[in-house]
Amino acid sequence: MYKWLLAVLIVVPLVELWGIFQISGWIGGWNTFFILILMGLAGAYLARMEGRKVWGEAQRQMQAGQIPGQSLLDGLCVLAGGILLLLPGFLSDIIGITLLIPFTRTFYRLIMLRELEKRIRNGNFKIGRF
Repeated sequence: MYKWLLAVLIVVPLVELWGIFQISGWIGGWNTFFILILMGLAGAYLARMEGRKVWGEAQRQMQAGQIPGQSLLDGLCVLAGGILLLLPGFLSDIIGITLLIPFTRTFYRLIMLRELEKRIRNGNFKIGRF
């Protein structure tokens, strides 16, 4: 697992830098810079708005005596999307936006549910300190 994480921490920034250089070669350095800043600001705004929606839905479910499972997964998606939009780069921005948009978030939620289900069935799901 640590080898996979190390590879991601090395490969993803290199891909992001390559993308930034490619885009700046096509549209110019300043335009690329302003697009990255604009994406970060728009992402922060969208993450804030979607986070409020998800939090409100989770509160409504808890007040009704229901377990807010879907809302918790949506909250994780919104959190991850917001973090990805704050990182400089176009790949992370694209993934971050898709994590924040409600109709594309369902795709990520299904992936998370399948992974959780697989870990629970295999006995690899643990709750506690790392």
